[in-house]
Formats: sequence, structure tokens, C-alpha cells
Amino acid sequence: MAKMQDRLALHTWTVDTTPLADALRAAREGGFNAVELRRVDFTRCFDQGMTNDDVLGLVKSSGVKVACVGTEYGVIFAKGEERDRLLQVLDQTCRNAVALGCDLVMIAPGQNPPGSLAEGAANYRAAGEVAKKHGVRLALEFNSQHKVINSLKAAREIFALTKHPSCGILLDAYHMQRCGDGGRSFEAMPLAEIYAFQYSDVPAGTPAAASRPTDRLAPGKGVVRWREVLSLLKEKGYPGYLSYEAPNPEHWSRPAVEVAREGAEATRALLAQVE
Repeated sequence: MAKMQDRLALHTWTVDTTPLADALRAAREGGFNAVELRRVDFTRCFDQGMTNDDVLGLVKSSGVKVACVGTEYGVIFAKGEERDRLLQVLDQTCRNAVALGCDLVMIAPGQNPPGSLAEGAANYRAAGEVAKKHGVRLALEFNSQHKVINSLKAAREIFALTKHPSCGILLDAYHMQRCGDGGRSFEAMPLAEIYAFQYSDVPAGTPAAASRPTDRLAPGKGVVRWREVLSLLKEKGYPGYLSYEAPNPEHWSRPAVEVAREGAEATRALLAQVE
């Protein structure tokens, strides 16, 4: 298995104001091994007149590997026609992931009015059936600002209720730190539950208020206990990509390749201490 230093992915939200073609170039030139794509990367291209096949062709022609593809948020607590629509979007997302040589799809609770964990698990199980049909895995992210799925404990509870072989958990160092699950808090978590890992640093003394916080920093610039987090990932033998998701207006105001290079170099410097 390749070292974690050789499994870094640039999440496109980090360079959100950059067109997809330039974001792919920034990932490659900035030192990342892959990218994590979002549903909005596709829909923005659709808005410019591109077809789904056009977008897939653009990504493939870049030569950049795809670590994960995000589906539209909200299916976990969606109901009725909205649930059906989001499952259809997920179906297309899974097909796109397969077309890009990727077996991982990211899913998040989104802004739909939340219900109980049992209700969320029922929808996650339905999403798992969609993923199973395509032979891909789903990684559910918990969000420190969400009303229900806002901690590692809540994520593990919904995972246990879902009981689907295609469904796992996404760990995000930013949200773990925000909700008090920083450092080695996931020590008791079996590796089999961990499908994906995202990361960025948390500013010191700055409470997050927005549902989708954009105050995220390059690793080493905040308060995340990186040696603990990264050492534990290594100890567990985590085999996937580490996806750098650091949305921040300051990052968006700078050249994308500069932001990417800063993140990649900072990450590898920290990983060198534990690998």
C-alpha cells in the first residue's frame, strides 16, 4: 500500500471559484495525486452547455485520478418526490464515479429538515442499494453544524442502524475538531467503518456558525492535533485517499495552483513525521 503522502486528493471546494478545468490543472501542478469532485462541479458545467459525457471527458483528459465523487446533498432526510429525485441524482453520480475509475461516492445530510437517526438510516439504506447496483461505496459525512448528524457518535449510530455493506462513514478532521472529536477520538472505530477521510485545520478561538463553514485552513495553521490524527490513521492501516477540503474566501482569492501547492506541501510535512 502506498504511503499516505502519495494518496492526497484536492477537494474542489478548496478552489471553489476556479473553473473545473483549471481546478484539475491546479491539483496536478500543485502536487496532489487525485481530486475529489462535487455534484456542483458537474452542474456548473451543465449550466455552461456541457453534457454529462463532456464533463467526464474533461476529467479523463486531465490525467488526474478521481478519489471520490460527491452526490447532491440532502437524501438522508429527504421525503416524497424530493427523495426520489435525489436518489436519481445519486444513481447518475454512481455511474459517473464508475466511468471515472472511482469506487467511492460521498453523501452528506444537507439542509432538508432533519428527522430521527432511524429515519435517516432508512434513507441511507435506500441509497446503499443504489450504490450496490453500481458496485461503489457510500461515505456519509457528519457535519459539526448539523442538528442531528453532528458528531462521530451520531455518525456511528446511523451507520449501525443502516446495516448495509455499501455504506460507511467519512471522517473529516475539521468537523471532528469542531464537535470535540479531535485527536484520537476515533480510536475505537473499526477500520471497516472508515470509507473516506477529509481534512483541513480549524482556526484557534473562532466558533463556527454557518451550516457550511468556510474558515478552513491549511494543516498546521490551526488547532487540530495532527500527529494524533495522522498517527492513528496510519496505525489503523487506512488505505484510501486523504482529501484536502479547505474552503475559505482567502483561498479563493489566490491562484488555485498556489493554494493547492500550499496544502499539499503542508500535508506532506506533517505526514513525514508519522510515516
